Amino acid sequence: MTQTITQKVIFKNTTPKVLYELYMNAEKHSEIIGDAVKISDKEGTVFRAYDTYITGKNLQLIKDNLIVQSWRADDWDKEDMDSTFIIKLETKGKDVVLKMTHANVPETQAEGLKRGWNDFYWEPWKEYIKRK
Repeated sequence: MTQTITQKVIFKNTTPKVLYELYMNAEKHSEIIGDAVKISDKEGTVFRAYDTYITGKNLQLIKDNLIVQSWRADDWDKEDMDSTFIIKLETKGKDVVLKMTHANVPETQAEGLKRGWNDFYWEPWKEYIKRK
């Protein structure tokens, strides 16, 4: 069985461009998570994060607006399909609403990923934005 994780996060006093770059720029992404990231802002390219723990491919990219990727962790069972990870960025006044959907997540991984997105991405992004 698989699950779909959805999260809606508000980032104060920032722009979609800033958030898009935090994810799609390898140097900034690496700085945020504190580990190696290989990523490009080109559709069809592969990416990896946490060295090779997370791997996938950029399926659709709309600069400063939308990220769609195939995504999997190396501790998933070989029979598990790749998940689909989507970030949609929407401006709301001086803030940005990030809507995230992570579909086809193995049921055994869903709780950890729910916490992980917040602990390793959204909260560090908020701290990064405050510092800049």
